[in-house]
Parts: sequence; structure tokens; C-alpha cells
Amino acid sequence: MSLWVAATLLAASVQALRFLLQKRLSVGGLSPAASTFARFVYAPAAVALGLALWVGLGGALPAIRPGFWFYAVSGGVAQILATMCVVALFARRNFAVGIAFSKVTVLMTVATGFLVLGETVTLADLAAMSVGLLGVLVLSVPADGGWQVFNRASALGLASGAFFSVSAVGYRGASLLVATDVAILRAAVTLCLVTLVQTVLLGGWLLWRDRAGFTAVFRRWRATSLVGATSMLGSLGWFTAYTLQTAAYVNAVGQVELILSLAISWLVLGEKFSRRELLAIVLVSVSVVALILLQA
Repeated sequence: MSLWVAATLLAASVQALRFLLQKRLSVGGLSPAASTFARFVYAPAAVALGLALWVGLGGALPAIRPGFWFYAVSGGVAQILATMCVVALFARRNFAVGIAFSKVTVLMTVATGFLVLGETVTLADLAAMSVGLLGVLVLSVPADGGWQVFNRASALGLASGAFFSVSAVGYRGASLLVATDVAILRAAVTLCLVTLVQTVLLGGWLLWRDRAGFTAVFRRWRATSLVGATSMLGSLGWFTAYTLQTAAYVNAVGQVELILSLAISWLVLGEKFSRRELLAIVLVSVSVVALILLQA
């Protein structure tokens, strides 16, 4: 198995767990912004400690090439907005459907990657991605059979997908401007600097608009630190994958998170799902397996 595939599968698995923890924070009264802040605030110090250990063992920190900060900040801000949209969506649809809406990002990432970085995918890969998107759309249809295209839930889902596509391409662009061939080091440096920017920006906004939410993140440190830990591990996986492969492929394989989210919905949250949702699992599984085989 390619390293980027393994890193993506790890990231998707950890992220499914992190979204569960964030949903519980949201249900517990933490605002979407504060719940999002919890995923960033602990990461910079933890990753910096790891980088310091690397230097202490004789390693050297790589140089940052021009253009890094444009991609890093763009990706970081987009991820903040995307995560806030997903957390807000949890209050409107069940956990798995909330994740499903966010996964419209796959084909958006193809377009964004082409426009920003000039990266393309093959027709066979695009067909496999489309199968996964079909699975997402099947899951997104309301269980009662009704369908309202223009509503707040669909708007939040589409917005999260758009922002996630920008963040993915931004992170890949930033990571490619870290001057080292060691994928994990490139990912760690990018992660440390990006999460530092995110912590400062979102922390400042919370101090201005939601001081109660800001203090609640630290007051409820037992819960929020778990969000931070899973976020850091998942992000390290995503960033490693983005350094090695086009963002569109990484996000497409990352759709396996949808299957894991359904399992969490059923086993942990007691949320029921139907034959339609099982069909969605099959479609997404076919898409992910096909992409892995096409990249083998």
C-alpha cells in the first residue's frame, strides 16, 4: 500500500472519531466556533515539541520557500470556516448525514486543484470519484423522502465542501514549498505553522465575540484535549498524504470516513440507518477501492 493511502486511511479514521467528540461538545453547549477552536489550540505546542525533539536528535529544520504563507493562511482560514459549517450542521441532521454533506468536497477539490495548482486527474479516476459522490448524494436525501434543495442544511453542507476543497489545495500548495524530501517532516512543519495561525486567528475572534466559549474550551480541558489530540493526529495524516499526492485523490480516498461515521452513528450514538444508507456505503466503498487500485 502506498504511504499516501495509508496516511489518508489513518487520517480519515481519526477524523471520524474527532467529529464524534466535536458533536458531543456542540450538543453540550459549546458554540461551533469554540468547538472548532478546541481542535486547533493544542496542536501548535505539541507539534513544536516534536520538531524540537527532531532537532535535538541531530535533525535540521527545512527552509520555507516563498509563497508558503499565502497557501498556508488560505488553507487555514478555509478549514476554520469548513469545520464551523460541519459542527453547525450536526444540529440539523444526524451525525453521518452531516459528514456526508461535507464530502461534496471531492469533485470541488478537482476543480480547485486544477485552477490553483494546475493538477489534473484521469478520466478513470474521475469516474471513480463520481461513484463516491453518488453515494454521498444518496445518503444526503432525507429519510422521509422529501427533498428541499435550498435549505440551511444543504447550504451549510455545500459551504463546508467548498471550504474543505480550498483548505486541501492550500495545504498541498504550502507543503510543497517546505524544502525537504522527508514527507513526515514536511507535513509536521506545515501543520505546526498552519495550526499556529489558526489558533491566533480563531482565538482572537473568540476573545472579541465569545469570551465564554473561549474560557469553556480550557475549563472543559478533559473533553477538548481529546478533540485536540485526535485533530493533531488526523491532520498529520492528511498533511503527509497531501505532500505525496494530489489533494483530489487524497480527499476521494478519505471518503472512507463516511463509512466509519455510519458505524459510529449506529454503534455509539444509536442512530438508525436504512437500506438507502447501506447503498451509500457500497457506492462509497466501490469508489475508494477503485481509486486505490487505479493508483497502485
